[in-house]
Amino acid sequence: MKTIKFFTFAALLLLSSFTSFSQKSSTEKPTIIFVHGIWADGSSWSKQITALQLKGYPVISVQNPITSLADDVAATQRAIDQAKGNVILVGHSWGGFVITQAGNDPKVKGLVYVAALVPDLDETLMSLSAKGPAVELGKYLHPSGNFLYLTKEGVKTVFAQDLKEKEQDFIFATQVPGAQGVFADKSGAPAWKTKPSWYILAKSDKSIHPELERFMAKRANAKTTEIEASHVVMLSHSDEVLKIIEEAANAKK
Repeated sequence: MKTIKFFTFAALLLLSSFTSFSQKSSTEKPTIIFVHGIWADGSSWSKQITALQLKGYPVISVQNPITSLADDVAATQRAIDQAKGNVILVGHSWGGFVITQAGNDPKVKGLVYVAALVPDLDETLMSLSAKGPAVELGKYLHPSGNFLYLTKEGVKTVFAQDLKEKEQDFIFATQVPGAQGVFADKSGAPAWKTKPSWYILAKSDKSIHPELERFMAKRANAKTTEIEASHVVMLSHSDEVLKIIEEAANAKK
């Protein structure tokens, strides 16, 4: 009789622990993983990172080497592997290419594109850009070896024209240049075909044409929000971007 009582107690204790774990897992906040683009770095998400951490979200900001699409996807995959539980990927500009690939990981429950490129299978940065009106970004690129830097004038004219000068100077100083080879790297199977997506469209974007952004957002069937902003909308309109990220994080799966 004592043996039966012991096993009954153990079973009830195990069931209680499992129920508690299940309830905790279902209420845990997803990890928000930020993926920057070319001519930026992980600090470009500083405003959202601080706000989300204050609200209890686990946050990781990837530092892309921008040496190839595969290398950047691998860097994001390492961040996904660190996350405990569900993940929301947030990509800016070239970061859209990266999250489109890395988003196929089963831990990823949503994709947020911020003035980002949203490729389909086998598209490159160049072939996708050709689907929209031309922009003048190329006039402000400075080669150094196999890499392309954005000039200070480019930051102020076509990249971050709605920011204060000190913020523009910070972007110029912290930019990660892109290897020229990344412009020809082909995208693989896109995660947006199976994962819910959100798109933040920058209406005054001079780096990716707004019409191209509309085309990509519509093609991906993304829930789209348009904001009057430059390419770095996450810096010039941080609160609006934060709101969309939280919307994605709290969406019913």
